[in-house]
Amino acid sequence: MTPKQIIFDSLARKKTPRCGVCNPVSSTTVDQMKIMGASFPEAHFDAGKMYELARANYEILEYDGIMPVFSVVIESYAIGCKVDWGKPDTMPRIIGKLWKDYSDIEIPDFMSNHAARAVIDCIAKLKSNYPDVAIIGKVFGPWTLGYHFFGVEEFLIKTIMNPHEIHSILNRLMEVTIKFANAQVEAGADVITVADHATRDLCSPESYRDFLIPVHSVLSGQINAPVMLHICGDTSDRIEYICQTGLESFHFESKVDACRAVEIARKRIALIGNINNTSTLLFKKPSDVGKEVERAIKCGLDIIGPECAVPLITPLENLKEIALAVKRNMET
Repeated sequence: MTPKQIIFDSLARKKTPRCGVCNPVSSTTVDQMKIMGASFPEAHFDAGKMYELARANYEILEYDGIMPVFSVVIESYAIGCKVDWGKPDTMPRIIGKLWKDYSDIEIPDFMSNHAARAVIDCIAKLKSNYPDVAIIGKVFGPWTLGYHFFGVEEFLIKTIMNPHEIHSILNRLMEVTIKFANAQVEAGADVITVADHATRDLCSPESYRDFLIPVHSVLSGQINAPVMLHICGDTSDRIEYICQTGLESFHFESKVDACRAVEIARKRIALIGNINNTSTLLFKKPSDVGKEVERAIKCGLDIIGPECAVPLITPLENLKEIALAVKRNMET
């Protein structure tokens, strides 16, 4: 089976010779930048640099998927937010806020922005040169975009003080998520990551139920490819709700025990992750990574990978060990 077929069948929860291996968010590191001759910040908005750095997912790490969107800022920047693009060892960040109220929302033709176009052009080149590898696009959900455009505190206050406005905001920002996602699919993305930072610290399970089950259900129906939903943090209290959205898969962190996630999901959704970043991948040995991978496989995860965007100084041998351990498990 090709790497792409393994990812597709894993998402469909079909029998495969081994688990899939990928990171739906970002696996790039400073070491990979040096090897591939492509670095941040240019790799965030230059299609050629983005392509070179992204293909390290397959050429160096030997993962089954290539995911070229490293940052969280592309859509927001394209629509008008100010961005600090960072350095080779730091990620970009949004500076300030763009809007105050729903009435302020104005969405330009953001697909003509150079950073958004770089993503599309990069995906097209990856699709052409890696037809047997799963090309994974990435967009941000409307809950996260709400943080970017209105400010985290201001957005969350609205969920309490004016929930009707939040529903209106989410419905409007869904247009951005769906348009950017489907543009990536048209360019050649096989799968789309929807990262929506509705973590427990910022979004109660009741808020997920009331605000985001409807939104994520629409995304499931209108994005023209399988979706990998990513939410940071301890999400054990919302996996049941995520299973009700119709999304194909959920990428989750090690704060949720792998076996517990499988128990809650009951095979209703494919599960991806959840190898620990901040302790195991960053500071421990490949043998420790291998043990964590083996447990995730035994618990029944469908696709194994880092739990979130990896720290940029993560040792290369630890990231490579994920694929090696999965393949060793197949052989035994």
